[in-house]
Amino acid sequence: MTTTRSHTLDSIGINTKSHKLLGQLLGENRMLEKIMRNARNETEALVGVRNWVMGVLEENPSAVKYYRGKDAGREVFDSLAWRDYAAIRILDYIDNAGREFEDLNLRGGAAVSNPIKLIWLAVTQGTGGAKPFFFEDMLHLFRQLSGVEERRLPTREKVMKWMARHPSGLDPRIVKLREENRDRIIKVIINKIDNGESVSEKFKFDPDMSFEQKYLRCLDWWKNHLFHLKFAVRSADSLNEMLGKSLDPDTMKVLYAAEKAGIPFFVNPYYLSLLHVRVPYFAVGADLAIKDYVVYSQKLVDEFGKIVGWEKEDKVEPGKPNAAGWLLPSRNNIHRRYPEVAIMIPDSMGRACAGLCSSCQRMYDFQRGNLNFDLEKLKPKEPWKEKLVKLMAYFENDSQLRDILVTGGDALMSSDKTIENILNAIYDMTKRKVEANAERPQGEKFAEMVRVRLGTRLPVYLPQRITPSLVKILGDFKKRASVLGVKQFIIQTHFESPMEVTPEAKDAIRRLLQAGWMVTNQHVFITSSSRRGHTIALRKSLNDVGVLTYYTFTVKGYMENNHNFATNARAVQEQIEEKVIGTVPDDLLGLLNDVPDDAEDILKEISELRHKADIPFLATDRNVLNLPGVGKSLTYRAIGITRYGRRILEFDHDATRSHSPIIHKMGKVLIVESKSIGEYLQQLSSIGEDPDEYQSIWGYSLGETEPRMALYEYPEYDYEVTEELTNLQLD
Repeated sequence: MTTTRSHTLDSIGINTKSHKLLGQLLGENRMLEKIMRNARNETEALVGVRNWVMGVLEENPSAVKYYRGKDAGREVFDSLAWRDYAAIRILDYIDNAGREFEDLNLRGGAAVSNPIKLIWLAVTQGTGGAKPFFFEDMLHLFRQLSGVEERRLPTREKVMKWMARHPSGLDPRIVKLREENRDRIIKVIINKIDNGESVSEKFKFDPDMSFEQKYLRCLDWWKNHLFHLKFAVRSADSLNEMLGKSLDPDTMKVLYAAEKAGIPFFVNPYYLSLLHVRVPYFAVGADLAIKDYVVYSQKLVDEFGKIVGWEKEDKVEPGKPNAAGWLLPSRNNIHRRYPEVAIMIPDSMGRACAGLCSSCQRMYDFQRGNLNFDLEKLKPKEPWKEKLVKLMAYFENDSQLRDILVTGGDALMSSDKTIENILNAIYDMTKRKVEANAERPQGEKFAEMVRVRLGTRLPVYLPQRITPSLVKILGDFKKRASVLGVKQFIIQTHFESPMEVTPEAKDAIRRLLQAGWMVTNQHVFITSSSRRGHTIALRKSLNDVGVLTYYTFTVKGYMENNHNFATNARAVQEQIEEKVIGTVPDDLLGLLNDVPDDAEDILKEISELRHKADIPFLATDRNVLNLPGVGKSLTYRAIGITRYGRRILEFDHDATRSHSPIIHKMGKVLIVESKSIGEYLQQLSSIGEDPDEYQSIWGYSLGETEPRMALYEYPEYDYEVTEELTNLQLD
């Protein structure tokens, strides 16, 4: 946005609601009104407010140091008073007044932040073009500064009541409803087979079978993951049919538009059976987080074709380092941010998933026509074996890599044979790295592999995939790799709702644990799953079946994910006001660190630790945002706000972990949120939430990344690893 354009917007009048909110703001803050009315220009308004607010902040010298960047960290952050948050935010707004920020929510346009000027223009000229959501944010900001709005942290009893609102998929009444859903879907599938709409050599009926016989055959097929992939929904009409034609006309209109725009559909029958058609009186809205993963939003449809890639380090030109400075052997197979770990994506069905999540970061790729769930096309070709050797050589010859995350897509979408080949290749690479290290002197030795992870949502989307044969492959690999010094074997999955913790999912987790692999969860904090108590209910439900929580992610992406985006302020609020009841006491942290040692006993150990600590769940995850540059963090300050009330956040990197040295050149990362606090609360209200329960959200304008739990740290070596960084180019 040019300066001329900005001045044009400054001359736009404000609407009636904005005038009323402005009147409230001035009526409650006589000092602000005095400064605004006496200021002859915006500069005098900025100076006047700055002097006033600085006087407030100076009442707490440690808060002044925090504001000036002379003191930082979790301990100082936790010591800030509620009023300090407001004072720091106003001063940050003034320090950044007039700045233009690239706003990829506006398809590359610019957002200008100058809130004090907007208030001054509104007071003196009735202009500035600021919207009601902006003035609503300002009203709460100055109430926080004056002490009118204080933060009253909810009691444990209150938080537990919020948690009790959200049932799990193990509730017998929910299980019964899902059986009804399964039967309805099976009837649809029988009809598709009978009328020739779905043809399969594997899943077909014998001649002259009765309906009852066909039903029993399908009931048996339901236990087979390939059945669900074969009959996955690929169109809007098929989705509605599987859901008993329960989708309303407005929703179908959006889905038809999505289909026309080229957004792929892929939802398997099992996962669709988790959606309510007959809404239970005792669990109204319980499946919203699942529905928002399946049903596309109008914003996504509007943006599809214009979506901008989020993670810059994933964009790689051959022969050039990625945004984090790492040289990679393949731009499609290896992704890397950190010194110790790299992601490997195989050329196999592991590039696909058993369902498409509506807020998937790969929508950027789907709009280019890539993939679109052509599973036959994804079966590995002969060159893949040769490429796998080269990819393993990258890990083998890197001085710092000690952790490999095989993902996609979804690692477990690959066939047993492909998974076994990949694990064998990892084993051979690990062995060669150990043998090469034996020849290196102390201080020059490379990091050896200590952690192997498989990234998958199949325990959630398609738990039938966790078969005895797969479990045997995983168990055998663990036994062999443990001898080489690999100590951590992790299935990294993605449960979004306690309603996804079903009997089938529970059984899948049990099998993975029996194979000796720890299961951890990465939760995406979408609007419907960010409701009060929902995420802690998920943590408890996961602990109940032996899963430890690892990350709670703010939604990535720009305006295409507006519907699912929950503000970073809500992420901090959830962390401080809800997750806190699962904090493990310091004197029991040692027991927590021992939990992953024997995955087979992890469920028992989780239960015993919860009992000893008298907590409903173990708060082992960190609330973070995957930055569009390098790393994950929730260390941020709100340094700006748009006319529409969308906050502009400045993120710093997570100081608790090692990064590529490039972060010292990159500086801080700026994010313009796609939704204002007011819009977020309005959306919550539309799904039945009481906005008053979220009142303190307005004040969370600062964040500090939580320290990583010791149980997730890498094991120590009994030798000194070289400080040399290989495969790095910073120029």
